[in-house]
Amino acid sequence: MRELTAREAARLDARTQGSRATYERAGRHLSGGVASSYQLRDPWPIYLERGDGPVVWDVDGNRMWDFHNGFGSMVQGHAHPAIGRAIAERYPRGTHFAAPTEDAIVVGDELARRWGLPKWRYTNSGSESTMDAIRIARAYTGRDTVMKIFGSYHGHHDTVMVSIGVEYDKIGDREDLASLAYGAGIPDATVQMTIPVPFNDAGAMERRIVRLTAEGRKPACVIMEPAMMNLGVVLPEPGYLAAVREITARHGIVLIFDEVKTGLTIAAGGATEHFGVTPDLVTLAKALGGGLPTGAIGGTEEVMSVVADGTVYQVGTYNGNPLGMAAARANLLEVLTPDAYAHLDHLNARILAGCTDVVERHHLPGYAVGLASKGCVTFSPVPIVDYESFKANQDAELSTLAWLFNLNRGIFMTPGREEEWTLSVTHTDEAVDAYVACFDELAHALTTR
Repeated sequence: MRELTAREAARLDARTQGSRATYERAGRHLSGGVASSYQLRDPWPIYLERGDGPVVWDVDGNRMWDFHNGFGSMVQGHAHPAIGRAIAERYPRGTHFAAPTEDAIVVGDELARRWGLPKWRYTNSGSESTMDAIRIARAYTGRDTVMKIFGSYHGHHDTVMVSIGVEYDKIGDREDLASLAYGAGIPDATVQMTIPVPFNDAGAMERRIVRLTAEGRKPACVIMEPAMMNLGVVLPEPGYLAAVREITARHGIVLIFDEVKTGLTIAAGGATEHFGVTPDLVTLAKALGGGLPTGAIGGTEEVMSVVADGTVYQVGTYNGNPLGMAAARANLLEVLTPDAYAHLDHLNARILAGCTDVVERHHLPGYAVGLASKGCVTFSPVPIVDYESFKANQDAELSTLAWLFNLNRGIFMTPGREEEWTLSVTHTDEAVDAYVACFDELAHALTTR
């Protein structure tokens, strides 16, 4: 594996000299040479130039099938004509007023229909959506403590930058998992108000709720991804989400489904529809805006009443921006249709079957998992069910090698350990077959001397 990694890294460096030069220029004034720390990569990031449908080109002219898709934002594919037309029609009529427009009403109506939640507000990112949802939950309950799933990422505001990337020996006992800041600059008082619990363990969640209640720190909310999407893909076990729904309702705790990553990528009504469990609040972003920075919060009449009556100031100059709303309207009504989801289901079934075949033929320690547009090959000898099992079993070196191998063969993937793919409605059988062929080549290289 070390030999292959060294070979593939040298090959990638040789074919991305344009990115190297761009990185050197970017570093003059962009901190770290990038716009976001998640774009970093050693020795330099891969700078992209353009995208069209399911493919992208980097600054060196390398053409790649895009399975990264903007960390799951571009399930519509790049430069979708319906979204482009909506943006082009909106632009000459004005792109920003900080006042309500018709498209915001249409988008809200459609989101309410899809999620079965009647009240909506807009934001400009997933971080804003989860930040505002937590504030709404705190105002509604009159409590401060927040409960989250250990290892889940919910944006970059202080409250949820807790217990994300943690080394195995620092996780703590699963009945009393550690609250740890994810990076510097986060006040410890804020960190200690956020309590992590393991995924796929409703019993551990309730026991922690009971103890916190006895301490006078009953949570205002539980915020969670209904399927974890930053450890590859970790699905909820049967009955888990329904149990969480029952526990939170019985204890008077607001349940927030963070569907920034699941959302429109897995079903018309997201994980809420797919798993048949409805939370009190849901947060959206990424795929909602069709490539524009657009987010949303949906909720019940009761919980969202604190927004309607002015108790919570849910504000933002660009909330409901006309350009973003025009793109979201076209995205919902013209692009992410029932036929689109049938196509995504077909593609994912094909790629999962192909990857499973490779794993079995080459006896690799791993398995393929996913749904609709999302999926991955998890390099672990046992099923991953939560962060603890992920850290104990996932092969980080193999994940790194897989990323290098993919990029050198025209498969653009998310960097790092996740190796999660996002398909778009513009992907084809040819695209997913190319991914499987690349994985087969990697497996052959690993198992043949």
